[in-house]
Amino acid sequence: MKTDFSAEQLADPEIAAADGILRTCVHYGFCTAVCPTYVLTRDENEAPRGRIDLIREMLEKGGRPDPKTVRHIDSCLSCNSCMTTCAVDVDYLHLSDIARAHIEAHHRRPLGDRLLRRLIARTIPEPAGFARMSRLARLARPVRTLLPRRLRNLVDLAPAVLPPASDLTGVHPAEGTPRRRVALLQGCVQQVLAPEINAATIRLLTRHGFEVTVPAGAGCCGALTLHMGKTEMATAAAARVVDAWDAERDAGGLDAVAVNASGCGTVVKDYARVLERDPSRRGKAAAFAAIARDVTELLAPEELRLTKTAIPLVVAYHDACSLQHAQNIRKQPRALLRGAGFEVRDVPEGHFCCGSAGAYNMLQPDMAEALGRRKAAHVESTGAAAMAAGNLGCLAQLARFTALPQLHTVELLDWATGGPLPAALRDTELPVPIPRRSASEPDTVPAPSATPQQPDSAGPGIW
Repeated sequence: MKTDFSAEQLADPEIAAADGILRTCVHYGFCTAVCPTYVLTRDENEAPRGRIDLIREMLEKGGRPDPKTVRHIDSCLSCNSCMTTCAVDVDYLHLSDIARAHIEAHHRRPLGDRLLRRLIARTIPEPAGFARMSRLARLARPVRTLLPRRLRNLVDLAPAVLPPASDLTGVHPAEGTPRRRVALLQGCVQQVLAPEINAATIRLLTRHGFEVTVPAGAGCCGALTLHMGKTEMATAAAARVVDAWDAERDAGGLDAVAVNASGCGTVVKDYARVLERDPSRRGKAAAFAAIARDVTELLAPEELRLTKTAIPLVVAYHDACSLQHAQNIRKQPRALLRGAGFEVRDVPEGHFCCGSAGAYNMLQPDMAEALGRRKAAHVESTGAAAMAAGNLGCLAQLARFTALPQLHTVELLDWATGGPLPAALRDTELPVPIPRRSASEPDTVPAPSATPQQPDSAGPGIW
């Protein structure tokens, strides 16, 4: 793509970066077929190719963007499905971040939008603030029909009940001989909404020889505010995380940084770029980004210390966009789940986003609901007894549209290796345990076929 930036504009590192990305786009259009918003609307401006043109025009013009451009960039999920399809590897992920930062700096939104975005940016990344907002939302349920559409949506998204708070900060020693020492990112919403995911992660890792340290000062990774264009808030959050990890590295060394929320993992692995303008942290950020791993990258199936019996539960595995598109992680979670004795079924149209996408389902409720219902129908079509994913946002989003139990991958792996029955399965009729196969016996767990399997006569998801 031809661009027309002035020399003065190109002196800005962000504009120079955008120029380099824009020039790689050749408008083949493969991206349109995998873009959820384009498939649902058939509007070229709702496709990556159309948005790239709008971003180019906006940045070349400079200053205040056109409201139409803002609307179409706002409606992008940042699912990055276009990136895994693009023939020339256009870096749409970073281009959209640059565009959103420009909009945040130069566009004055209507008052309602400004207040909503400020509320989300200031409360969601803070566990205490998120907990307070959730309680207020529950109190507002009796009058939800009187609220504006977006506030009504926030009330609907709020959990009915919050689990008991759990403080996991500190050092969790490995069982047996320590193999590696890792720092676990607790996340922000996850601490409040699903603390059992972090607890299961710690049990799983320590059981397999990892010493796990959970720094008290890490907090939010900055992903949510980064993708809202609030760059200063995002870099401040990233700086706090890097400082916390640096203190842990000084205290006892770190072999890896473990992340169990793929939306966070995508940004953590990009910390070298997020903090590239911070000379005091740039090197440390790059070093931690280099050792950041999704939790499923830390174990191999043959390393799992399985219990004596296996539960042959049929699980639909949902690929979180941030895991499959941004981090290129698809095989590892499936291999671990199969190695633990579960039958794993692929979800049709697996490249499509579920509509969670960070703050997207709070800011774009109509599109998010359409995508959530579409994805939930595909999940149910597999005939599985439960659904697993590597990102809390996806689990919370799809729980709105299907009654199937929603589990994080680590909860199932923890259970299979001696941990407690996941809470989501306590009211589910489970299949009868079968003897654990020895390593020399052939694997009788069928691999997922290209077409979704249907439930058998014994009931949904049971062999």
